Parts: sequence; structure tokens; C-alpha cells
Amino acid sequence: MNKEKIAIIGLGYVGLPLARLFATQYDVIGFDINQDRINELNSGTDSTLEVDDATLQAVLKPAHTNGLGLYCSSDINDIASCNYYIVTVPTPVDKNNRPVLTPLYKSSETVGKVLSKGDVVIYESTVYPGVTEEECIPVLERVSGLTFNKDFYAGYSPERINPGDKEHTVEKILKVTSGSTPEIGKKIDALYASVITAGTHLAPTIKVAEAAKVIENSQRDINIAFVNELAKIFNLMGIDTHDVLEAAGTKWNFLPFKPGLVGGHCIGVDPYYLAQKAQELGYHPEIILAGRRLNDSMGSYVASEVIKLMLQNDVRVKGSRILLLGITFKENCPDVRNTKVVDVVYNLKEYGTEVVIYDPWANPEEVMHEYGLETHKSVPDNRYDAIVHAVAHKEFNKLDLETLKKENGVVYDVKGVLEGKVNAKL
Repeated sequence: MNKEKIAIIGLGYVGLPLARLFATQYDVIGFDINQDRINELNSGTDSTLEVDDATLQAVLKPAHTNGLGLYCSSDINDIASCNYYIVTVPTPVDKNNRPVLTPLYKSSETVGKVLSKGDVVIYESTVYPGVTEEECIPVLERVSGLTFNKDFYAGYSPERINPGDKEHTVEKILKVTSGSTPEIGKKIDALYASVITAGTHLAPTIKVAEAAKVIENSQRDINIAFVNELAKIFNLMGIDTHDVLEAAGTKWNFLPFKPGLVGGHCIGVDPYYLAQKAQELGYHPEIILAGRRLNDSMGSYVASEVIKLMLQNDVRVKGSRILLLGITFKENCPDVRNTKVVDVVYNLKEYGTEVVIYDPWANPEEVMHEYGLETHKSVPDNRYDAIVHAVAHKEFNKLDLETLKKENGVVYDVKGVLEGKVNAKL
């Protein structure tokens, strides 16, 4: 067994898969402030479905025991003996799309309380360049009383987890690493290289690694915004956008992006982090924010297209019942963070419609808590004036839409993947 003892701070969609992976070769303590989450994990179950129960149970170990494996705790004393601290907490934005660094500050305070000489703190949360050294390190120094790059060290290794993706799991995704000194960079790189089979890339500085992560999702966001704009243009022309993209995709260097709702905790958030830093430096980013504005508008656009489709088919809008298929931010995943499907719901309700949400993956209590919306995990027994296919869950492929909609009811396919009769699609 390796002598390093690792603490993973934050056991969500990013932290748990990483903790499970490291636990195959190291003594790992998973730390989270949510006691219910701790109890769930120590019982061998992961409600995010990122780690299956058998895989999780294979690495779990009893409380307060040293040795290979993973033990999860909400007690700060349990991580005091660790020498590597990897922070994987969320980095959201507020209602004005400004970065919220509170989870990073709080987790840095937690680590600072137990930090010892020679320890290394690695951040994985997506941030704008400079956050690790300018925002997090001062908190560690203040709370611990230790001096950075003398008593303790730091690194940044951006997470690249793709929620719900069972093919590109954490060990199969090449890992960018960095350290606060060249020597520490090599140590951090070696630590990740010991478990990441896809390999690692050691960046020259922490800021370079931070910048690399934030532009990955910004690039995707801008490309999706482009095809979303194309969809709006081609819909006005009466041309099928998906047919156009399929034809254009026959060229070897055409990028295969598709139109849709851009939510989630990464692509829909990260560009705002880069934009915020740019604005602080006196530069107003035009392309990045234009892409964000367009993608953020797609929920209201989809709703208006559904209403237009209903009117074209003589379906009475006010008082109509609309079945919405899916509420999560992506297919075959229970993650509802920053899902833009709720924008479709809110906008449809403004037209006086009743929206019924069916999602076999989403947790109804979480959706109610986050968005105040009722959801169903089984198909509601009724017929609807309109059906909106918002998320491409595999379960929806088996639905007989003809039995779910009224005789003159309409079907709008946001994802453009439904088989059978569809009146219109994005």
C-alpha cells in the first residue's frame, strides 16, 4: 500500500468517483458536511449513480481503521492525519451569474484547521485563473498559521467527470495536473498517474491548469450556441436542422455539435467564471457572453415553439395539459443541477398550461426543493394536448406517444432523436 493518506473534500458527482478510484491503492477518507450523504455512502449506496453499489462496497473499509480503502465521514478529526487534501466542492453562480466561491472558502477553512507541515492541498473545482493562489491559499494560511510553499504546498487538477457517462469514467480521462512548485507539480502528477490509466499532463503553472479547464467548457458552450442559432434560422426557413448537420458532418473537420438546452453544473456555468475575471481586468468578453445569452434563451424559445405548434394544430392553449418528458440536465443521469428544462416549464406555465413532468431518473424531493416543481417517476395515466421530449432518457424510446396524446395532440422533440410521429423538433 502507498504511504500517502488522501482526504477527498466533497463527495458528490466528482468527489465520490475520485475517492473510489484512489481507494483502490491508497488509504482514503472521504469528507462531506452532509451527514445523510455520509450514511448513504458508508452503507454502500450512491444515489448519484456515478458509482455502482458493488464497486463502492468493494473499496469501503470500517471506521477509524488505517489501510487500503475508503471510509466516509463528516467529522473533521477523521481527516487530520491525511497528507494530501483534494477539494472537489461545487463552484456555482448566483442569480446574476456571478461566481460563488463560498463552498471553496468553507472547504479551505476546513482543510486549514487540520493542515500540517509538508501537506499538499489540491483543488479540482472549476474556477477562473488565479482563484487557487489568490483566494484559497490565503484562507489556508490564515486558518492554519502555516506559510505557503514553505510549510505546505498546493496544486490544481481540473475535474473532467462527465455525469452519467459510464464509458468515460475518471480513470479513463486524461488528467491535467499542476503544482505550486516544480517539485510539487511532479509529486502531484505522479499521484494521479498512479491511478489514471489514460495518463496525465503536467501543466507549467496552477493558473495554466485553471485556464485550461475553464476554456474547455466555454468552447463547448460557444459551439452549441452556434448550432442553436442555426436551429432558429433553419426553423424559419422550414429546413430540418438535424438533416443539415448530418450533411455538413460528412466533411472530416466539421465539429459534430447539436442544438439543445445547455444546463448542468459545468457548461452552463463555467463561461461566467472566465467572463467575470476578464471584466475585472477591464476586458468585456463578447463571444463568450453572446454564447451564454443565446443558450440561456433556449428554454423560452422551446416553449414558444411548442405553443406555436399547438396553435397551428388548433389545440387550445389555455388550460391545456402538456406532458414534459425529462427534467434532468442530461440523459440517463439523475443530476438536476442548473437544468434548463425548468425554463421550458416556467415559460409554458405563463401561457396558462398545466405541465406534468415525467422523469424516471430525477429525485422528486430534490426537484421540489430546488425548483418547486412536482415530478413523477412513472408515466402519468392520462392523455395530453402536447408532449415535449426534453431529455433523451433511454426509457422514453419505449413510450408509445400515440397512446399518451389526444387525437389532435402534438409532439415536440427537443433532442431530435425520437422515433415515430413527431410534429416538430428543435
